Amino acid sequence: MTISIEDIHHLDITDIATGEPVPPAHPGEFLKEMVDELKIRHYLLAKSLGVSAMRISHILHGRRPVTAEMALRLGLFFNQSPEYWLGLQTHYDMDVARRKVLDRLRKEIIPLHAA
Repeated sequence: MTISIEDIHHLDITDIATGEPVPPAHPGEFLKEMVDELKIRHYLLAKSLGVSAMRISHILHGRRPVTAEMALRLGLFFNQSPEYWLGLQTHYDMDVARRKVLDRLRKEIIPLHAA
């Protein structure tokens, strides 16, 4: 089976057990997995990145986004591309927007070809 990139946004991704939509994954979930796996204390991560422990806590709990500056910090710390972290945030933001406003926007927006 092949899925085209155009079809990926129309896929119904639901939890098999509950039938409920799978919530989007915040970049903080990925960061939490990494720091847990590497056994890095949140305070040490914050200190190494030059930010407050509260800022790290907010990201880890999905209450704060990964900004471009934070993506640079994480990229330098983990020897990764900062675009990896920005990509996770962009994907999360788009998932949230699709779930919250896409249906309403489809009713409000008149596409160029229909004008």
